Amino acid sequence: MEGQMDVQQVFAVLHKWGIHTVGQLTALDKEQLAARLGPEAIRIWERANGRSSRLLKLVRPPESFQESFEFENEIETAEPVLFMLRRFLEQLAVRLAAIYLVAKELTLRITFATSRLEEPAADGKQIYERVFKIPQPTNDVDLLFRMLQTHLENFRSKHPIVAVALSAEPVKPAGEQFGLFETTLRNPHQLAETLARLTALLGSNRIGTPVLEETHRPDAFRMQPFSWTVVSAVARGETTPALRPAHATAALRRFRPAASASVLHDENTPAHIRSVEISGKVIEQRGPYFLSGNWWDEKSWARAEWDLQLQNGELVRAHERDGAWRLDGIYD
Repeated sequence: MEGQMDVQQVFAVLHKWGIHTVGQLTALDKEQLAARLGPEAIRIWERANGRSSRLLKLVRPPESFQESFEFENEIETAEPVLFMLRRFLEQLAVRLAAIYLVAKELTLRITFATSRLEEPAADGKQIYERVFKIPQPTNDVDLLFRMLQTHLENFRSKHPIVAVALSAEPVKPAGEQFGLFETTLRNPHQLAETLARLTALLGSNRIGTPVLEETHRPDAFRMQPFSWTVVSAVARGETTPALRPAHATAALRRFRPAASASVLHDENTPAHIRSVEISGKVIEQRGPYFLSGNWWDEKSWARAEWDLQLQNGELVRAHERDGAWRLDGIYD
């Protein structure tokens, strides 16, 4: 034969021969079938006779741990939502435990009955979504429900609720052996609940870990969400505990906020400083050190700093801005 037949062409020829059943196909002679229709017909004949072996590959469909519910009527209170969330957590916990997994993250989605004229759905304003990081992955329904309840206690919306959904991100239970000088939180879930309550009372921008910003402006920092991840020496590639080397310079113990001060000048240099924190005659000074930043927007700032040594031996830092003096701190 000039060209090889594919499966569809072989079936078309067999139907023209009047072969419509598996029994009719197996009754044909194998060599004559190969001579007329080619190797593809032989593979079909071997499958029909049970002589071909094909390895089965086990493919598990992706497991989705998500529960959702649409209310028949619009909901304006949190009690029905909490009732459904409790049921969702119970169902998810059973499904996770059946395959030896725990939840490391919860995603809450609430759909509102927003009018399309007021807030179009295309703008994404109809759905509220919140991700809850679980400090220690668990399937404890009471702990997970308390986390959701704490958040919804201070949740407010001007539109009624029409649907709620909850999904869980599974993970294998973590088994960790701590070192001699390492320890874990006594109750990480209680810490998460406390942080959630503080966030609801004070705002997310006031709870977390302070991180210094990349600027020369003194005391410039931002708050980032609290993280339970602890980088050990092994993760950093260190074989021995890292020790902070001794520093030859003194450390500045800042006053927060900086204390107001009055300064007497002698030929444009500070000669005497007086404040609530410390007062005295200046016997030596270094400065001024001019600092500025953000000159391109409305947050621009500029100041002149001085390092002053007083007659009683104290070494302090002060700055002058717009004609006003403040005491920043004292060197230890």
